[in-house]
Amino acid sequence: MNRSELREQVFKLLFRVEFNTMDEMSEQEELFAETEDAKISKKDADYIREKYEKIAEKLSEIDADINKQTTGWNTSRIAKVDLAIIRLALYEIRYDDSVPTGVAINEAVELAKKFGQDGSASFVNGVLAKFAKDTE
Repeated sequence: MNRSELREQVFKLLFRVEFNTMDEMSEQEELFAETEDAKISKKDADYIREKYEKIAEKLSEIDADINKQTTGWNTSRIAKVDLAIIRLALYEIRYDDSVPTGVAINEAVELAKKFGQDGSASFVNGVLAKFAKDTE
C-alpha cells in the first residue's frame, strides 16, 4: 500500500473511537484487522495499528489543541468523520516528523472529499490551516 492508502486505513480505525470506549478499542483493532486482512499485508497492518495506537496515546492532547484553536467549535460539535480526519492530520503535523505539514493537510482534505459531507474539505482545511501557522 502507498502512504495515502495506509493513511486512509488509519483514519478508518481512528473513526471507530467515536463509537467505542478506549477499553473496547483493542477488540476493535482485532475486528478491523480481521475484516481488512485479505487486502492488507502484515507489514501494512502493523504500520496501521502502530500509527493508530500512537494517535490514541495523544488523543486528549490533540483534542485539547483542537478545542483551543477552533472558535465556536469543539470536538463535541465537529462531525465525527471530520474530527477523525483532523485528529489524524494534527497528529502528523505535531508529532510525526516524517510527514511534512503541507502533505498532512493535503491528505486530510482528500480524505474529507472522499468521506465527508459537502463543505467538509473546506472545514478541515480551515481548521488545519490554524495549526500550520503554529509550525512555521
